[in-house]
Amino acid sequence: MDEMLLLRHGETEWSRTGRHTGRTDVPLTAHGEDQARTLAPLVKEGGFGLALTSPAQRARRTAELAGLPEYEVDPDLWEWDYGGYEGVTTPRIRESRPGWYLWRDGVPPGDTEHPGETAAQVGARADRVIARAKAAEGRVVLVAHGHLLRVVAARWLRLPPEDGRLYKLETGTYSRLGFEHGEPVIVTWNAPLNGT
Repeated sequence: MDEMLLLRHGETEWSRTGRHTGRTDVPLTAHGEDQARTLAPLVKEGGFGLALTSPAQRARRTAELAGLPEYEVDPDLWEWDYGGYEGVTTPRIRESRPGWYLWRDGVPPGDTEHPGETAAQVGARADRVIARAKAAEGRVVLVAHGHLLRVVAARWLRLPPEDGRLYKLETGTYSRLGFEHGEPVIVTWNAPLNGT
């Protein structure tokens, strides 16, 4: 692998309003679709030996609007399963859990569709994605979600999954992970293109 291009999906109504969106399959807003289209110059660079996207429609639609011609859906790229906090905003959670912080405090179990995950479980999924990426030829592109991609970055740097908290990531942005002198580095992080 030469480099890993990370594309965070465009805006959804839930991301715009700060609702935790794990496995709930919400669509992009019109602004989110515009954000996805602005990512096209990055996709046109080509050379992808591996292109993966989350199963969520917001990620797949971002890939399509950005012009990614072919990709494989990888369930390991689903967003963090927020369990009982699915669809809930941080301020609302803090009404009953003052000072709650996802990266430190985790999530309670939810229903059968949202059982919840620990940071370690998200980290294990990120590790599998990274292993696939490292085995690929050329460039790799991942189209996925904010918290999941932050965990990918932490694991890329050989840090604990919880250290994803250090990397803020907005919708419709791109990041690049690569190497310097054979060691993993962040080359670009949370970078917007025109229109985001």
